[in-house]
Amino acid sequence: MIKSVATALRDRKADIGDEKYSHKFFKIFKLSLYLHLRNLRFGNHRFVTIFNTMRFFDRTEEIASLKEIQELSKNNAQFTVVTGRRRIGKTHLVWKAYEDQPIIYFFVARKAESDLCSDYLLEIENKLGLPIMGKVERFPELFEYLMKLSVERPITLFIDEFQEFFKVNKSVYSDMQRIWDKYHTVSHINLIVCGSIHSMMTKIFKDKKEPLYNRQTRFMSIKPFTPAVLKEIMAEYNPDYTPEDLLALYSFTGGVAKYVQLLIDAGATTKTKMLNQIIKSDSIFLGEGKAILIEEFGKDYGIYFSILSAIACGKTSRSDIENIVGKEIGGYLTKLENEYEVISKKQPIFEKSSTKNVRYTIEDNFFTFWFRFIYKYNYMLEIENYDAVKTIINRDYETFSGLMLERYFKRILIESKKYTRIGSWWDRKGENEIDIVAENELDQQALFIEVKRNIKNYNPELLNSKIAAFTRATGEFKNYNVIQKGVSLEDI
Repeated sequence: MIKSVATALRDRKADIGDEKYSHKFFKIFKLSLYLHLRNLRFGNHRFVTIFNTMRFFDRTEEIASLKEIQELSKNNAQFTVVTGRRRIGKTHLVWKAYEDQPIIYFFVARKAESDLCSDYLLEIENKLGLPIMGKVERFPELFEYLMKLSVERPITLFIDEFQEFFKVNKSVYSDMQRIWDKYHTVSHINLIVCGSIHSMMTKIFKDKKEPLYNRQTRFMSIKPFTPAVLKEIMAEYNPDYTPEDLLALYSFTGGVAKYVQLLIDAGATTKTKMLNQIIKSDSIFLGEGKAILIEEFGKDYGIYFSILSAIACGKTSRSDIENIVGKEIGGYLTKLENEYEVISKKQPIFEKSSTKNVRYTIEDNFFTFWFRFIYKYNYMLEIENYDAVKTIINRDYETFSGLMLERYFKRILIESKKYTRIGSWWDRKGENEIDIVAENELDQQALFIEVKRNIKNYNPELLNSKIAAFTRATGEFKNYNVIQKGVSLEDI
């Protein structure tokens, strides 16, 4: 990208003169360099490296959707919201989808609105070749200019970290609503907005009180890499990987693109190397939980962190969590589940009551790992005793990775699209528990799976007795073809 900008400016040198050319070149070069490196920011750390080791993987469906949206925008204005947790690869995805197309890119930094407009003016002039006379200090003026311009020509506008306008000038959203409503019926704009703070992006577009409520034409939520993609990555960068290595990558990263890339770029493709890369003095993983979640939770983050730490350590019922936290947490659990989408409320499959036999889990593998080991043992990290933390992780890894292995196989079943319902089952006394129960109601088939790290620990007779307890408690799967089996680390 930097090379193309330099080439374009050199071609214009004769038109704009040496002095103006020199000034314009360095301003645009600096901006282009910033845009190119921006995706490599991570927490409070910045990576000054232009050549990444890991190539772009997957996202074929998302790219196809974005290209389809661009085609639709040639006839009718499109307003696409792209969201997903931080580090999932949203910005990279949009750039990849439109890598062969002109795209105007606005990054909403936390600075004065007038300064942002100065940056955006330069981007417009660079990408469209249209000099804008005069000084613009308010974003809505630029947005209206582009909406008017898109009446005559197709324009793709990508606004990154869109939720930051709340900090810059929250009236931007109402101004955008007014402008969008005025021009979108005649415009040919492909407007894409991206944001990483889930609660704020949800508020902007799904809260009826907000001006941009339901103005979007598409809402894309970017998910982590699937196990199949992680296997593809491991096969390419470590052809001799073991099942333990693949499970470690899944357990530590949860398929979050940036975490995977950081480990792959560091050559950390075995369980031991991954752990050494994550737990060390200059590791950016150590502060990652705070860097992401404090911004989501705000001033109450301490209570939320205590709740998440308890869940990560196996205290999954509300009463157990409250005993740890020392206060009533119903409202906090509701927000964590519905507003922040960090936890999920799990119940046994076919449970009729919505309030009984509830367990809470952290859905994100990395956050589960971070709260289980990094946050809990932060006092050791503060005195730089990294070896002690790694010893504890290795000591408890079999239990932790056993939970991750169960998630892995559930995800495999989801990817297969062969089942209409997938979950787990446990009785209210805690005497019987089945790791995975999958139903295909179309074919009247039921699958019961016991997950063990070592297949030698699988007991078919014990699983059969648990299935009998399930049948007595639920009355389900009568006249079904019932299959039961054990799976292990070797099956991934």
